[in-house]
Parts: sequence; structure tokens; C-alpha cells
Amino acid sequence: MDSVSISADGSRLDLSAGASEWLVAALAEGAVPEPYTAKIFVPVPGGVAGERPITVDQTNRSVIVGELLVVKWFLEPVPPPHRAPELLAHLAVAGFGHTARPYAAVYWQDRLIALVTAYLPEAQDGWDWCVDALMAGEDFAAELGSLAAELHAALAILPVAISGGEGWHQRAVDAAGEAARLTPGDDGQWLEFRAGEFSAALKPLLAVDSTPVMRIHGDFHVGQILKWRDGYAVIDFDGNPTVQDPDAPQPAARDVAQLLTSLEHVGQIAIKRRDGSPQVVADWVRAARMDFLTAYVARLSALGQEAIFDRRLLRAFEVEQECRELIYAARFLPRWTYAPMGVLRRWYG
Repeated sequence: MDSVSISADGSRLDLSAGASEWLVAALAEGAVPEPYTAKIFVPVPGGVAGERPITVDQTNRSVIVGELLVVKWFLEPVPPPHRAPELLAHLAVAGFGHTARPYAAVYWQDRLIALVTAYLPEAQDGWDWCVDALMAGEDFAAELGSLAAELHAALAILPVAISGGEGWHQRAVDAAGEAARLTPGDDGQWLEFRAGEFSAALKPLLAVDSTPVMRIHGDFHVGQILKWRDGYAVIDFDGNPTVQDPDAPQPAARDVAQLLTSLEHVGQIAIKRRDGSPQVVADWVRAARMDFLTAYVARLSALGQEAIFDRRLLRAFEVEQECRELIYAARFLPRWTYAPMGVLRRWYG
């Protein structure tokens, strides 16, 4: 395999120009060489040529091939379980049509190194189209609420169990502590000063002795929702990169909390990068949150799955998610710190 190589321990993936086009051709011919293996969901078309990278911020690398397919390379090969291929295959069977069609998954030993899906023409990244919509005064949050409900209803076809909140409380407390340790300067000092308020916000998790848990998206922010020629598409089912076990069953409220915080981040981006008025943005965020939740609950109820959403968990999960945004910024994208800090400072003054 001339265009792709992996280190001996599987910890590093080296790519060169043409690697994605080569992989698509190999999959179409059924000729992926050892030691690589492939799982084909839908036959990969042949004769697909040309490639260009997707350049938005992401922890992995995605390349468009022939304006028909997208090859997502996992820069750190993923050990099992491989949630993205499994969930995409399940959603296709469950009839959830708002995803990119999965074609193939490629493995090195038991580790996932690439996922090939359909390319969605005229797709816009959520961080772009959502901010554009805010600046234009457009309301899209209700549509995203319905979309999230349909996704969760499809995922709820998988086994749903019952769990309590003690473990989630400790996970959230750990995230808050790590965020304060990793965030430098005045922001880190502010987080330490507000630690008591964060602790109080997380305590309601201890009062939840039982609630439904299921497989969720796990990293569900607006950046994972493309707006393309034919509507919306949910992408990137790999799980939260700051979570040790992203495949553990979780309440649907965790996805909802992350989407709500991402609407807050849309507002922060509009203020910092588009000179948006803080008051106008605050009003928009308040209305968007309400519209999202109203539509989510209504659609979930219409689908007969209202029991999977436990509103009691929402605020604590939101606070935890902002802490995880800070952890993500410290590990991968320091310039992102302003967004979660802007939200936390607005919430806690």
C-alpha cells in the first residue's frame, strides 16, 4: 500500500496525496491488500477520480473523492468497538434518512482507519450555515429539534436500559476539575473561583435514581449537522473525543444538552467573528433554545418515544459539556476557548 502507511503499533497513520482516491479504487475492485480489511455496506463505485480535503476544524481528516464520496481517515486508528459504522448501518435499516449513506469501513488489524460515505452536494458545515442564519435573523432551531427527535427515536429501536445518575455526577465533577486545570490564565482562575457554583449545578444528577439510557450520537453539536442540497444530514458518530468510553449507553438528554450548548456557541461565534450585537445574540439564543426544546419534545411524543427524554438531567449535562469544550480546546484547539468561556461567564456572571 504505497499511499497509506501505519506505524508498527498502529498509533500513527501517514497519508500522502492520492491516498483517498487510491482507497476508493481499491474498494471498488475488492482489492484492499493485506494487512488491511474492509467491510462493504454498499458496493463502492469504480472510476471515481480526483480528491480535495475538507478544511473545517476536525480531529480527524476527511477528503472528498470525485465529488461523490467522502473518505474519513482516523489519524489515530480506533480500537473496537467501532460505533460509527455500526450506528450508520443501524440508522439505514431503521429508516433514518438524514445521514450520509455509508459505503465501507476499512480496518488495520482490529482498528478502524477509514470510513467511506456518500458526498452530499452543496453541503455547508453547521458552524457556517448556523452563524449565517443567526446573522440573517433566521429561525432554524425548531427544525433541528425535530431532526434530533427523529434520530433518537431511530436509535431507541436499539436496546434501552435503565440507569442512575451517580456515575454521571462523578464524570461531570471530574470534567469540571480537568477543565479548570487545563485552562490557563484568567479563565482558569475564574473557573476555580466558580467551582462551588458548578458543583451545585451538577448535584441534581445525584437525585436521579433511574432513567432510560441508550446509544446516542455522543458528540451532537451543530457542526455535526450539514445543510446540503436536499436538507439536513447528521454526521460523525465517533463519539466525544474527551470521553473515555464514548459508546457507553447514555440518556438522550446528553445529546440534547450538547445541541443546546452548541446554539450558545453559535452566538459566541457571531459576536467574536461577525461583530454581532451581544443583546441581539442573547435574545436569539434564548428563543432558539426554547424553539429547539419545544419541537424536540413534540416530535418525540408524536413518535411515541417521549419516555427517553429526562429533562431533569439537562442543566447539569450542559454545564458538563461546557467543561468538556474547554478540555477539547486545551487538547486540540486552543483558539476555541473563547466560546465555552463566553457561555459560562454569561451563565455565572
